[in-house]
Amino acid sequence: MIKIVPSISIINGKSTRLKQGDYEHGTVYKDSPVDIARRFEDCGVKRIHIVDLDGAKSGTPVNYHVLESIVGYTNLKVDYSGGIATDGDISKAYEYGATSITAASIATSDKEQFASWLVSYGRDKIILGADALNGKIAIRGWQKKTDINLLDHIEYYYMRGLKYVKSTDVAKDGIQEGPNFEMYKEIVSRFKGIHVLASGGVRNIDDIKKLEEIGVKSVIFGRAYYEGNLTLKDLETFIVSQSK
Repeated sequence: MIKIVPSISIINGKSTRLKQGDYEHGTVYKDSPVDIARRFEDCGVKRIHIVDLDGAKSGTPVNYHVLESIVGYTNLKVDYSGGIATDGDISKAYEYGATSITAASIATSDKEQFASWLVSYGRDKIILGADALNGKIAIRGWQKKTDINLLDHIEYYYMRGLKYVKSTDVAKDGIQEGPNFEMYKEIVSRFKGIHVLASGGVRNIDDIKKLEEIGVKSVIFGRAYYEGNLTLKDLETFIVSQSK
């Protein structure tokens, strides 16, 4: 059964959703990140994904205090991402209660460093963020484009023991037109045994079922829930099964 992982994106300590990484036109939600996290937990969710959008853009984490609050007020396992680039950043994330971290930009600029983390921290605690636009990796909160091919990028780390990869088609993010199913099919078929976390574009329960059929292991969603198109009741079957 596919794992359900709600996402909470943060700018200036507040829950914010972007479309296709556009920082200029984000939607700020009135509920605090902690309140949203507690609502997820009350419905049986076990794990959430936090995106420090300030950190992703600046290249260094900013919203550790939000991570600390969520961990302090819930029993959720938290994957923390956004600007993580040093051992110090990782240590701090774990110190504030993160269960795992997702890093993206550093995996393009310092491959040896990221590969070493898979060994030093363990494959279960380090997730590769591999987000792409037109098949090419995008970093720094998707503000910076590269010429790095998505599949080649994943393969480099797959050959070095990578277990988890979180991948988003930037063009699909936040616009409610459905995920890039073909991209996920390609990743799953090429990299046997890898745990793919699909993120971006999920509209409804049917999208989640289709991702599960493809072989995706986890789905990260945000806007569909915040705008009422995907309810926690819709997700009940998945949530109950993963809590057993």
